[in-house]
Amino acid sequence: MTTDAGWRLTHLGRLLGHAMRRFDDRVLHLMAHNIDVPLALSNLAARAQISAAHIHITRHLDLQGTRLTDLAQKAGMSKQAMGDLVDQCEAWGLVTREPDPRDARARVVQFTPTGLLWLQAFREAVAQAEREFRAEVGADVATVVKIGLEAYAGGNA
Repeated sequence: MTTDAGWRLTHLGRLLGHAMRRFDDRVLHLMAHNIDVPLALSNLAARAQISAAHIHITRHLDLQGTRLTDLAQKAGMSKQAMGDLVDQCEAWGLVTREPDPRDARARVVQFTPTGLLWLQAFREAVAQAEREFRAEVGADVATVVKIGLEAYAGGNA
């Protein structure tokens, strides 16, 4: 067994994890300073009360609404963990739970008008963070990274 432990700090999985945390932190920072985001939500984001975990809802909630079970599956989370996030987002006015028109026993999580403003701010923040990434690493490297990640993710991105 080798005594070189440097590989543990520089392997691809660790680098991807650090890059994702950096990207999500930047997106949340940009959202916290977006004047179109309701002040209460900006304040929550600025005080780190909204985290990358809450971004899972923003990333995975369909515009027409999504059942909690499906939302949790898309985000790779347990139903209970997603339920807790939805509870918080519902308290903040981002989402609401409505009866599922296809199944009276089920509920569908949907964006509220405030949640749609949040979604637009998310879109703008992601675009800005991507532009910053391209500026930092160069257009060619950014394109290769994106193509490589798309291939590695198997189209599930």
